[in-house]
Amino acid sequence: MVDWREYLGEETRPVSKSSVPPSERSAKEIEALLDAERQEGENLLSSLFRAGIQRIVHEALEQEVTAFLGRGWYERGKDDAGEAGRRPWRNGYKERQLRTAEGLIPIQVPQVRNTEEPYRSELWPHLKGNSDELNRVVRELYARGLSTRDIEEVFTDPQTGRRLLSKSQVSEITQSLHEEYEAFTKRSLKDLDVVYLFLDAVYEPLRRSGQSSEAILCCWGVLSNGARVLIHLDLAQTESYTAWKDFLTHMVDRGLPTPLTVTTDGAPGLTRAVREVWSDAIRIRCWVHKMRNVLEKVPPEAHGDVKAFLASIRDAPNWATGRQLAKEFIETYRAEYGRAVAAFESDLDDSLAHLKLPAIHRRCVRTTNLIERSFEEERRRTKVIPRLMSEESGLRLIFATLWRVSQRWRAVRFSEHEQRQIARLRASIRETLIDETQPHANTVNQPITA
Repeated sequence: MVDWREYLGEETRPVSKSSVPPSERSAKEIEALLDAERQEGENLLSSLFRAGIQRIVHEALEQEVTAFLGRGWYERGKDDAGEAGRRPWRNGYKERQLRTAEGLIPIQVPQVRNTEEPYRSELWPHLKGNSDELNRVVRELYARGLSTRDIEEVFTDPQTGRRLLSKSQVSEITQSLHEEYEAFTKRSLKDLDVVYLFLDAVYEPLRRSGQSSEAILCCWGVLSNGARVLIHLDLAQTESYTAWKDFLTHMVDRGLPTPLTVTTDGAPGLTRAVREVWSDAIRIRCWVHKMRNVLEKVPPEAHGDVKAFLASIRDAPNWATGRQLAKEFIETYRAEYGRAVAAFESDLDDSLAHLKLPAIHRRCVRTTNLIERSFEEERRRTKVIPRLMSEESGLRLIFATLWRVSQRWRAVRFSEHEQRQIARLRASIRETLIDETQPHANTVNQPITA
């Protein structure tokens, strides 16, 4: 490894006696690194990343001291003149080491004297204990809305115009996002106690594709402890039956248990795949899509009344009341809005199925709107890149965005009361399945008579 101190001249004297802040020294190290010729066996990207981490940490520690003292490096406080004994002041540095994936990085932690209690940085223990977070700085910038060109600008010295990281180097760093995605799609799912499952897709353009866009298939769920989790994500040409069947089977092969419910839109291929893979789960038709389909077939002047009627069915206090209101809706509007009623009757049992669940869960289970909102943030992110370059870049970017969004999803309440209701519903489903097979079993066991 090159000793970059040899490029620093007189500032290589002990840091405790130096009049130059460590952050400025780190900046000079980076500048020297950029000017130096790459030596045999030297990994320039690794060295740049180490120097960049060092500079970020030094600046953060110095800003913490500035906030504590209320004055900058070269500033004097109001009471400094003649009353220095009353005010704390900077008193050099102690050299520490930050353990990272790139090895140990020397860090100069600032010291302060003349305080009522010994000064201790609150930031340093956190950085020291979370160095992996520093190694993900560039990836987080990329995942949260910056293109590789934007990140290149972030790591450009505004004074000299020197680029600390090029677009190709940023791309190399963000490549690890795809490794995260690969690990995400291969992890075991057998320990996920999924109660409510949701499936939906978003379409994104890919430059490698001859067609305008491809489908990103997405699955998330609510666990028995109330946590909302992103479960699986994959790319498909279209939302066909085959694509969805492969998607669902892949999760089952990784150990995903059968959920109590599965919420989807009305896509025929998806509906068929769900019924085949999880025949003993309750399918729920997304009400956002349902109401949209019905209202598209109603003239604008009637939207208010029809929408209010649909909402009363959706929000009925129980399944029997919802069924009765649905019957009244059909009788009221069949003659005038036949196409709208036909759309309403399609998958009607699935549309009312959420009314069998605990009342407190119905609102979150009756729609795939949660992922729709997450896709909005994902689309805001992908607007930075008008067309994704490849399948890999598209998946890693969408996964990075949706995964980070999913970490902020609010949990669903599961009290003992809701747990008992869900247990009774599961038991009812098992009994129904047994009743459906029992006549066949009795017939098989009966002797054949003339």
